[in-house]
Amino acid sequence: MALESIINPAKAAQHPSRMLFIGFLYASIALFLSTWIFRSHASLIMVFLTVIASIPFMYKTLKMEEKLDIKLKKESKILKEHARVIKALLYLFGGYVLAFSLWFIVLPSGMVQSLFSAQLDTISAINNQISGNVVNSGSILLQIFFNNFKVMLFCLFFSFFYGAGAIFILTWNASVIGAAIGSFVKEKLAALALSAGSANIFHYFQFLSLGLARYAIHGIPEIAAYFVAGLAGGIISVAMVNRDLDSPKFHIILKDALELVLIAILILVVAAFMEVYLTPVFF
Repeated sequence: MALESIINPAKAAQHPSRMLFIGFLYASIALFLSTWIFRSHASLIMVFLTVIASIPFMYKTLKMEEKLDIKLKKESKILKEHARVIKALLYLFGGYVLAFSLWFIVLPSGMVQSLFSAQLDTISAINNQISGNVVNSGSILLQIFFNNFKVMLFCLFFSFFYGAGAIFILTWNASVIGAAIGSFVKEKLAALALSAGSANIFHYFQFLSLGLARYAIHGIPEIAAYFVAGLAGGIISVAMVNRDLDSPKFHIILKDALELVLIAILILVVAAFMEVYLTPVFF
């Protein structure tokens, strides 16, 4: 109860950047609790604990957005009206990623292996799949889009069936991205140590910023699409709990949710192009 009372959806929508700190706090507390109490399964437990802390905020957000959908008069304003909440959720996700990345870098190697074992296995499996397939950029584009589309569907259905369920998928993704960024930073630091001796605090911040930027270029629109889809599924779920299915208002909500899903798909198309053609230019 103490964690969920820190901020509410209305304040988050007005000051979305505060959610970066909230996300960092939730993930950090979950990480240390998991290694203290459930060390042998810490890599999954820290995700669950982060989700548990986030669910009250997510559910209140969905209720607030469902009421907004009913009041919405112009269809063209649908994304604009939901944009503030989506921005707040992106900051929340960014806080998760920042926490998981930072603790991956600064904690001892033995603790990191325990805390991120499942995430490192996932990264290894993804890398093996990529290295085992020699394909052109068009094939990679389609593969990335359909992989992201599947994640989007998971967010949509998890939110529909479990209300705020999409936050589990997104928190898991944040932990995997955090482990990937942490691994990237440690590799760069190791290479620097071999060539120029020991690294200082500036190098840690430099490589962490570089790692975050590497995933942010295409990652921000991807995660935004997942949140848009999760918002759509969650709004329908809340509406079904609160109203009869044959209500005229439910028809409006259903139509708006469908538009949100279509918007999410369009964002994923843009994100896939950015990942294939833009990110490699810089990295």
